[in-house]
Amino acid sequence: MKPVVILSLFLALGPNGIRGQDKPVVFTGARILPITGPPIENGVLIIQGGKIVQVGPLEDANIPSDATRHEVTGVIMPGLVDTHSHIGGPSGGDGSQPIQPECRVLDSINVHDPSIQKAQAGGLTTVNVMPGSGHLSSGQTVYIKLRDGESIEDLLIRDDKGRGLGGLKMANGTNSQRKPPFPGTRGKSAALVRQAYIDALAYGEKLRAAADDVSKRPKRDLRLEALLEVLKGRRVVHHHTHRADDIATVLRIAKEFGFRVVLHHVSEGWKVAKQIAEAKVPCSVILLDSPGGKLEAIGLRAETAGILERAGVDVSIHTDDPITDSRLFLRSGALAVRAGMTRKGALAALTIAGARALDLDKRIGSLEPGKDADFILLSGDPFSVKTKVMATWVEGRKVFDRSDPKDRLWAVGGWGASQGQVFELGCLTGEIK
Repeated sequence: MKPVVILSLFLALGPNGIRGQDKPVVFTGARILPITGPPIENGVLIIQGGKIVQVGPLEDANIPSDATRHEVTGVIMPGLVDTHSHIGGPSGGDGSQPIQPECRVLDSINVHDPSIQKAQAGGLTTVNVMPGSGHLSSGQTVYIKLRDGESIEDLLIRDDKGRGLGGLKMANGTNSQRKPPFPGTRGKSAALVRQAYIDALAYGEKLRAAADDVSKRPKRDLRLEALLEVLKGRRVVHHHTHRADDIATVLRIAKEFGFRVVLHHVSEGWKVAKQIAEAKVPCSVILLDSPGGKLEAIGLRAETAGILERAGVDVSIHTDDPITDSRLFLRSGALAVRAGMTRKGALAALTIAGARALDLDKRIGSLEPGKDADFILLSGDPFSVKTKVMATWVEGRKVFDRSDPKDRLWAVGGWGASQGQVFELGCLTGEIK
């Protein structure tokens, strides 16, 4: 496939892209991968006001007469959705307690961290930013769009009431096992989690009994408030877990208390694929070309994504950046295909399945009319080692342009590309000089 021809497009759109323009903007000539439908050769994508208006074959398109048209070649597909990342140098709970759901990564993300721009260069448009896994619960995650912004508020994905969206990070296995007050065993870990949810249920009952009588309400407890949101289905648990027995424990506790959960990593998910499928619990997996690092992940297999897919599990893929660099996210899908996942499943795992895991599939994850105009332009097939992300758009605004020398630095690296970048993974924290 020929390289993408985009110079005239970038010159026409300028540095601020097209978000909020009144006139429709049309992209023609590329191969389009809508994800929820078959590939479209010589397709057309029409966007306006940050939303997708039309997508389909050029011969069937109804192009408005006042539209700005741009001829491109290559591949257009939805912006990538990363269900588990640590970009922006986020931090959650400290060493004082093993369960700290009141902590918010929202209060610790630096939107000027170079990892944000690197993720844009990798084609990522939506990210679930997580605290680390050194706690049974290290805090609340935040769902962000990789817009260019001056503060985290500029990147938040909000609900119809304007509230920022996110889940709750939890973990089990060896990461959270330390000296008291942290648990020293798997059994104690599960007991502490159960007690925390029991306390949240009691807190909720007191609030219900008090109703509108402020004098009868219990003292406000941010910790129990967060857990109560989980129990009411308002916040999804994103659960770090590796071994088959740890996965089974998560499924057991989730069923016991009735909360929604997405299993993350699932190194030994291939051992319990049937149980995961029967529980109708989605999984977010990581694909590594150099596995290792901890004994409980020794059972990690590249085949896990395909095994879970065939079992009927909804599978997404994540970077766990900096474990996998966000710029290599497409390669994770390619590794999944090489290990037995279907091409269709792998493309979905990078897009619409991730959107479902974040309850955002009505807004992102595929190229469909009415959805956000989040898309990327590739030089070739998404799973080819030769393919480059040429440009990334978020809500119709171009946030990455490989032909711009400044943006190219984020994509390929070099002096200054990582200066000031912070990484945080629970016990592991540092800064790249």
